[in-house]
Amino acid sequence: MSCFVYVLGSGGNGGYRTYVGWTTDLERRLSQHNSGTGARSTRGRVWVLLYAERHATRREAMSREWHIKRDQGFRKRLWKTTNSRNGTNVH
Repeated sequence: MSCFVYVLGSGGNGGYRTYVGWTTDLERRLSQHNSGTGARSTRGRVWVLLYAERHATRREAMSREWHIKRDQGFRKRLWKTTNSRNGTNVH
């Protein structure tokens, strides 16, 4: 079963925010975040998928999630790059 690590972005009056998570179903998870049934910290905002990576195991995905969460520079570059070309990176 494939697992995905993903980075979401949301802009607004308070500036931009990113959220990092993992899932087995990207579309369902993004829908949950946008409907208010995802993680508590994502409620009340409109989120877009900025980046995703596919991993063979849950363990690999959770490890990568841990590293991305700690890499603020990577997340900031993703937000700037994606907004400048208005697209999504999926690897």
